[in-house]
Amino acid sequence: MQQVEDGLRAKAEKFIYGVDDEELEEVVGKLLLERGLTISIAESCTGGLIADRFTNVPGSSSYFERGVIAYSNASKVTMLQVPSSLLDAHGAVSKEVAEAMAAGIRTVSKTSIGLSTTGIAGPTGGTGEKPVGLVWIGYSDAQGTLAIKFHFGEDRRRVKERAAQAALELVRRKLLKIDHR
Repeated sequence: MQQVEDGLRAKAEKFIYGVDDEELEEVVGKLLLERGLTISIAESCTGGLIADRFTNVPGSSSYFERGVIAYSNASKVTMLQVPSSLLDAHGAVSKEVAEAMAAGIRTVSKTSIGLSTTGIAGPTGGTGEKPVGLVWIGYSDAQGTLAIKFHFGEDRRRVKERAAQAALELVRRKLLKIDHR
């Protein structure tokens, strides 16, 4: 049986993150610890959910430096050093702002990794161009900064939960050097 499991894991490794009841935030925490890395998070649409998940793991203070809820545009500018010109040009829910938030929290916190979320959780606030459920997740480390676009449906709670899960999965894949797409 172990041989079958090992074979399946080898073929599907990028999709499998834990064993038994292991949660994604625990797996990411172990990866950060093993690599001697630290992380900070700037959350908008997830409202602190990612930080909550990290801090539910005993010992997370060894790698989790801080989480900031930057919900308003003003807080993105003052707390994360997001240029107001980016907000004016692209809006808060954009690739450019997600990248700036991730880079900003990393710089301000002096951590190895900066992670960010910005989106429209709904049920209102969406437009044709930026519908409810649109979320940008930003990631910044010494190798560079990126943001990935997601659509998570129209249920506010599910948008937040799915965005938090996708953000943690992005970190896992980056740490394991697995394509994040």
